[in-house]
Amino acid sequence: MPTADLDAQRRTRAFARVIGPYVAVFTTVYTIRLPSLQGLTNELFADPVPILMLGALMLGAGLVIIGGHRSWRGPLAITISLFGWFVAIRGFMLIAIPDTVSSAVDATMLSPTALLLARLFFGALAVMGLILTYAGWFTQPRAPHANASPA
Repeated sequence: MPTADLDAQRRTRAFARVIGPYVAVFTTVYTIRLPSLQGLTNELFADPVPILMLGALMLGAGLVIIGGHRSWRGPLAITISLFGWFVAIRGFMLIAIPDTVSSAVDATMLSPTALLLARLFFGALAVMGLILTYAGWFTQPRAPHANASPA
């Protein structure tokens, strides 16, 4: 399988340099503080304006990632692209069906098993953030193969 061209690899690493540390820090803190955030989520979903703004920001950020990173070659590029879609879909859901999202959050916070699974999920995202950080800051793009066709 030919490697992505150098520009696509540089773009992937640039996205990884930004997304990796953000995801690593945010999800680590979120994993630790998740049980104590019940009141915060209730207050957040009580007013539709912050949810609409949060959804709009998430949708916009996801679309920036989707539009700016179109490479699906290699695990790092796939992770970045999937993250963009994940953020965009979550933003869309906050705009389109905030009551359903609120109900899901409430159900998760009230179930010890679901809360543990959520903490494990966010812990796994923190590890993914560390991997993206490493790949973005400490690896170099590979030169394209000589037999690869130019894009």
